[in-house]
Amino acid sequence: MPAGPVIVNNTPLVALWSLGRLDLLRELYGEVLIPQAIYDEFLAIERAVRQKALADAPWITPVSLTNPQRARLYIGLDRGEAEVLALAEERAARLVIIDELRGRRYAKRLEIPLTGTLGVLLLAKEKGLVDELAPLLRQLQEAGIFLNTALIDEVLRLAGET
Repeated sequence: MPAGPVIVNNTPLVALWSLGRLDLLRELYGEVLIPQAIYDEFLAIERAVRQKALADAPWITPVSLTNPQRARLYIGLDRGEAEVLALAEERAARLVIIDELRGRRYAKRLEIPLTGTLGVLLLAKEKGLVDELAPLLRQLQEAGIFLNTALIDEVLRLAGET
């Protein structure tokens, strides 16, 4: 496994939690980091249930930024996304898991390798950790997570489910 941590933003964390599949992060990447802002954002809703989910997932480690001011450099991003990218730079991340378009654009400009929720699920299928993506994608949509139709079609095509 390459050096450097994997850092997860809130939307992918919520998506995997809603599927009951936080274990995919461990299976695919080992330990993953979340900055304090993501920890706070994740626990802002259904705190007790989500706190238990994180307690049951010790491979998800909340960490503080060494230089919290660095997150202010990411104009136009919310605090969580900015801290994800700042942490990725501080720790020389091997991968950032982020879905939001602005955050992805920043990561590309910074040349930080990235994927999103659907990329994680596609990799999980390739590794035999999930059997089918289509039911998981429906479950995410039913949970209120927006998924672009064209992206769903492409992921299902890549997964051999079309």
